[in-house]
Amino acid sequence: MVSMSDREKAFENKYAHDEEKKFRIIARRNKLVGQWAAGLLGKSDVDAYAKEVVAADFEEAGDEDVIRKVAGDFKAAGLSQGDADIRAKLIELLPVAIEQIEAS
Repeated sequence: MVSMSDREKAFENKYAHDEEKKFRIIARRNKLVGQWAAGLLGKSDVDAYAKEVVAADFEEAGDEDVIRKVAGDFKAAGLSQGDADIRAKLIELLPVAIEQIEAS
């Protein structure tokens, strides 16, 4: 028979696993957005820029820090893409990130 302590530990482990997976999916999505943005910005080192976008997500909870980073770079480069375009790309790339993480 499974004790309450064992069940509690199992639930805690599942929660930790699910949170780690969610973190990896969001980081992958942000990397994909960074790669997309790097292409539009004409960056020669796409992966380095994608890492900058991923790192920007650690400033605050949610997507606003990523949007602010990419939108600022677009504005500085004179590109017309705005917050709505970046939000749409975040939504578009989320299922791609989920698929990539689940396949790994």
